Amino acid sequence: MTTTTTDPAPERLRRWRLVLGGDGADGTGCALSGRDAAMDGALSALYGKGGEPQTGRERSAGLGASAPSVARWLGDIRTYFPSSVVRVMQRDAIDRLGLATLLLEPEMLEAVEADVHLVGTLLSLGKAMPETTKETARAVVRKVVEDLEERLATRTRAALTGTLDRSARTDRPRHHDIDWNRTIAANLKHYLPEHRTVVPERLVGHGRAARSVKKEIVLCIDQSGSMAASVVHAAVFGAVLASMRSISTRLVVFDTAVVDLTDRLDDPVDVLFGVRLGGGTDINRALAYCQSRITRPAETVVVLISDLYEGGIRDEMLKRVAAMKASGVQFVALLALSDEGAPAYDREHAAALAGLGAPAFACTPDLFPEVMAAAIEKRPLPIPDTA
Repeated sequence: MTTTTTDPAPERLRRWRLVLGGDGADGTGCALSGRDAAMDGALSALYGKGGEPQTGRERSAGLGASAPSVARWLGDIRTYFPSSVVRVMQRDAIDRLGLATLLLEPEMLEAVEADVHLVGTLLSLGKAMPETTKETARAVVRKVVEDLEERLATRTRAALTGTLDRSARTDRPRHHDIDWNRTIAANLKHYLPEHRTVVPERLVGHGRAARSVKKEIVLCIDQSGSMAASVVHAAVFGAVLASMRSISTRLVVFDTAVVDLTDRLDDPVDVLFGVRLGGGTDINRALAYCQSRITRPAETVVVLISDLYEGGIRDEMLKRVAAMKASGVQFVALLALSDEGAPAYDREHAAALAGLGAPAFACTPDLFPEVMAAAIEKRPLPIPDTA
């Protein structure tokens, strides 16, 4: 039996040809046809110079900003590339070519691949969005929110429900609430060697957290433009937390003003359309508002999500954090709540918070339930190695 091995060299040349954009200067000598030629056309429309011959060094934005041509291009890239690549190309088209205004047209919104970044762009358009587009935009946002909820809700509820149950112990548990490991440890002195058994004179169990201890969580979210992805994820988590009866959740967004969106938490889409991305930042003012709403410090977790570029009074901000921690509040500082790692942030303020025992770090949505569980249990936070 003879095994035929495909030479990888032509495939490498093909890939380099698609990357470099063609003509003799790319050095590949590789001609494209059929589907490959169509893929190259879609790439050149975004990264090339109109219809001119391209070289790898000369590729630059060339996609015209007319709705019909962009709509066709969006259809093409969805045909030739996987969704993950489509989202990157869409983001480049919006950021590099200034096509955000085209998203004000319903036909364009229906053609794009919806993701967190697209939601952030729509929210940044804000009041510029015409009434004819708002219904379509809301549908796009809802699809992204529902996808995130499906991915994150079960894990969040599971992590926090277990944590809340463990945080409330009782000496008169129901049978299915007995913590057998703790019960055995508490009754070892009642071991009967002749029967090889422990007589449990005292039962230790998990209490019903909803009746005994209700935790309070305050999400304080910076709505400056760079925090768009974090705002989207925080809105989803806020809605999930608000659905848990054993937790009282407050959601506050801020720039130089502070807006309490707690009454919208039953629908994260309403939360997002109540956000105004952009503007300045006054962390001190936002924390002052949150501090004024805390009634049970020992049972409260405050989560500040911000890149820490403070436009307010820095020393007052740090004093508020110190005061909250001294009163028993668990304070968590997240530079971002997204899959993209840490953004640009104020390192001096981050170091100052760390000095107060509140290290600031970027957190992925998948890690967030574990961070909240650790904060509720008052144990060290699972800070990523890259933080």
